[in-house]
Amino acid sequence: MAGVFHGLRYPCDRETDIFPLADTISLMVRRTTIAHTDEGTSGSDLEEQSVAAIGRCLAGKPRASAMWELIRNDAVVKTHWQMADFVATRKLGMNDHGETHAMVATSSALRMLDLLAEAGVKPDIVTGGFGDSDDAALVILVATLCHDFGNMVHRIDHPNLSIVLAAPVLDRLLPAMYPDPVTMTRIKSFILSAIYTHHGEPKPLTIEAALVCIGDSTDMTRGRGRAAFERGSITIHSVSALAIERVEIRKGKEKPIELRISMSNSAGIYQVQEILAPKVRAGPLADYVEVVAVTDASAGDHEHRIVGGIRMHGAKFVPCTGDGETPG
Repeated sequence: MAGVFHGLRYPCDRETDIFPLADTISLMVRRTTIAHTDEGTSGSDLEEQSVAAIGRCLAGKPRASAMWELIRNDAVVKTHWQMADFVATRKLGMNDHGETHAMVATSSALRMLDLLAEAGVKPDIVTGGFGDSDDAALVILVATLCHDFGNMVHRIDHPNLSIVLAAPVLDRLLPAMYPDPVTMTRIKSFILSAIYTHHGEPKPLTIEAALVCIGDSTDMTRGRGRAAFERGSITIHSVSALAIERVEIRKGKEKPIELRISMSNSAGIYQVQEILAPKVRAGPLADYVEVVAVTDASAGDHEHRIVGGIRMHGAKFVPCTGDGETPG
């Protein structure tokens, strides 16, 4: 029987209460930054389901699981998420870059790690002789959760700033998992490298870093973009984000990973071509990930209209009606 956790779908066995890995993870539109959704529910679902998905991906990985409990309950880490989100959303008019985004991106990155493992692709920390699959999961977990810390200072140069802000957190938390300072430093190296390259520029150098980079870009559904749009940020970024209904992460037919993006409007192609695809191509996983974007077949020949028109108002554009008038 399939267990449905709103946007995250896993096959489950109710009799044994075991939730094995899914064939598909589906990132839907609900999130904490939205008060109401098409379903009429609060927006907390996506974060809650991402948290549950992370826990399942870490099953059987004691160090990564222990770090997960440590880092997600850490007051300083939570404050980094809060302030990064404040600067991004309130001061810069961007979509959210706080705790919800961190959880969604992390669940995506860990799911892709599992798909690579199923295909026999080993992460660099294993092939390099620096650790095992548990350590690889821990690296991806921590790097993805911390990748946007720098936004609490400014968007510009935020990957570098994230390194500066994450380093003392790592120095404080990693010794609980790695009491040997040499081992801890090696793990820290992988984490910082992944944080630094999460934007795809410079290119990710390790499989772990590539998963963080791609995982970051999978959080593109319209629930994330709606808040910025409703605050008056009408750009190709916000409009195209509103066209993304679902991002599915599943086993590919020809490659280990397939990212399937469902769109209500072809404007979403911008998100796929300009944000997701460059990150897939940037690192060592370019040949292991296929990207497919499709419009919703139920719409027939008619696509969902996101905005009726726009009118330049000072330094930004605002919505307008078909006759060019600003509504209400």
